[in-house]
Amino acid sequence: MSAPHTDVEQVEAANTAFYEAVERGDFEEVASIWLTPADLGVDETYHDPADTGVISCVHPGWPALTGRGEVLRSYALIMANTDYIQFFLTDVHVSVTGDTALVTCTENILSGGPAPEAGEELGPLVGQLVVATNVFRRTPAGWKLWSHHASPVLAESEDEEEDDSPA
Repeated sequence: MSAPHTDVEQVEAANTAFYEAVERGDFEEVASIWLTPADLGVDETYHDPADTGVISCVHPGWPALTGRGEVLRSYALIMANTDYIQFFLTDVHVSVTGDTALVTCTENILSGGPAPEAGEELGPLVGQLVVATNVFRRTPAGWKLWSHHASPVLAESEDEEEDDSPA
């Protein structure tokens, strides 16, 4: 088993690799970062979705997705419909216990869609603040993503802030 500080560094690297692959729109790399039944020594031909190796994902505003097919299809859809995305991760915290690691972070997302008019590079850029929890499992091939759950952070409007101030 690795030393604890080495585990944390390896998990941080796997977490960063996940976000960088999504930024590049590299579907094959995204798929390789997610846990497979084979990573757990389970024969994929006879894989039962109830096995502990099943992966899950919750994107902001989406229902829970389970299984490689659903999860990877969601990333294919996101990457196909997003011309530009960049993640600035803050508040990253990694906790490792045995062969499981938990990463919590804030995703400061900047994204852009298709250009509204011919000749323009991108549509308007939109910022979003999301908190995420990523769960990794140690495998012979390194740390693999087991679950991703992201939830939007609701910003207070100026009206709400004024209502909270003392009279």
